[in-house]
Amino acid sequence: MINLHPKRSDEPVWWSLFGAGGTWFAMISPVTILVLGIMVPLGIISPEAMSYDRAADFATSFIGALFVIATLSLPMWHGMHRLHHGMHDLKFHTGVVGKIACYAAAFLVTALSIIFVFMIK
Repeated sequence: MINLHPKRSDEPVWWSLFGAGGTWFAMISPVTILVLGIMVPLGIISPEAMSYDRAADFATSFIGALFVIATLSLPMWHGMHRLHHGMHDLKFHTGVVGKIACYAAAFLVTALSIIFVFMIK
């Protein structure tokens, strides 16, 4: 018999954040690491271009704030979703408590990144 009133799942929300975080981590983070971690220290990009005032101006602009928040929070959502399902795969069945703990940690990083962006300057 077909269940005409199936229970709604919250999994699409977590999978969308997982996918967005994985995509961001695979596509944007390497470029950010290349520019900030390799090109600036080697002098390929002028250190004056990465001065505190310029970086703070970028981070407080609308696009820059979204970039900083996404760079900090989306990979965290990806990692926490992976951790939650990885624990299940390893037979650590933490249930709802584990799910809440994982996603609360990702939410905390998201909230702190938003607070961080608004506290600059």
